[in-house]
Amino acid sequence: MGIINTQLNEIEHCVEILRSGGVLIYPTDTIWGMGCDAANVEAINKIIKIKGREQGKSMLLLCADFQQLSKYVENIPDIAKEMIQSEKEPLSIIYPKASNLPEELLAEDGSIGIRIPKHEFCLQLLSRFGKPIVSTSANFSGVPSPASFSEISQDLIQQVDYVVQILRDTKPVYKSSKIVRISESGQITIIRN
Repeated sequence: MGIINTQLNEIEHCVEILRSGGVLIYPTDTIWGMGCDAANVEAINKIIKIKGREQGKSMLLLCADFQQLSKYVENIPDIAKEMIQSEKEPLSIIYPKASNLPEELLAEDGSIGIRIPKHEFCLQLLSRFGKPIVSTSANFSGVPSPASFSEISQDLIQQVDYVVQILRDTKPVYKSSKIVRISESGQITIIRN
């Protein structure tokens, strides 16, 4: 009972941080991520500044489910739905046309990468928040992604608004997600396997 309450309290606190325009470091089904409200341009720019990331480089989003996903992608090809449902490992899909998202998140061609995570904490956070969140690795640009919480730079931790207090001892099962690009016609290109 205590573990469940702790997780619920942590999710509620994270939602407050996201709604106030804050930046989080949080666990995902792959590596620890740094994220914010995907609709908040100031928060997105804060992540870009913290990471030392070049402007105009797109960032991945996490969505809770197909219903949430459909609000931010103009057209979800049937093949994407099939892949998400059948893929056992984390899968990020680059969709050709994003909608209702700030241009700071998008690639130059207007595409956006989105993953529906297979991670209880992330899914509960996304469902409770009701919107997608940015998911970029919790590291400075040019530095290797942390494989576990203990590898996250203390300098980075000090610059964000909140760091999730639970699940720090667990190592993600997957180092990174498979990335595929799906064209409007449904053609699949594997970017990272």
